[in-house]
Amino acid sequence: MTTQYKVLCVCLGNICRSPTAEAILRHYCDVHGLNIMVDSAGTSNYHPNKAPDQRSQKHAGQRGYDLSDLRARQIILEDFIKFDLILAMDHENFDDIRILMLQAVQQFGTHQIRAKLALMSEHDHLFKQQAVPDPYYGGADGFDRVLDQCESSSQAWVDIFKKQMKAG
Repeated sequence: MTTQYKVLCVCLGNICRSPTAEAILRHYCDVHGLNIMVDSAGTSNYHPNKAPDQRSQKHAGQRGYDLSDLRARQIILEDFIKFDLILAMDHENFDDIRILMLQAVQQFGTHQIRAKLALMSEHDHLFKQQAVPDPYYGGADGFDRVLDQCESSSQAWVDIFKKQMKAG
């Protein structure tokens, strides 16, 4: 790859699922020596510039992932030009992102849109096509499930990225 491949992980508020996915996907890309930039955003603007939820940080930290430097932001139309892949954490956010993508096409034209849209679990053999459940209103097991699924899905995406790099 001559230019760095860029991935955006997206959930609703960008304080639980998508920052967790960002940190985990970045970790697996780094471990495999892939030149991939990973970021995250939310479809809503509920928590602008806030750190990830303390429970997300705690559970991620227990597995060696540091979310403390991440800050919430809302997805913007320019993200469809900047990123190669946008990963939705669930089906509702997928639909919301698809609507935003249509707006980006109207504003910038099809030729400028780089981003492809997929579910985080698109290629995951354990959680195929399953939504990453929002743990915000639940207990500790919800945060562990997010970590389990993001680890599994990230490993699946790394396999896809490696195949894409070999293909050219």
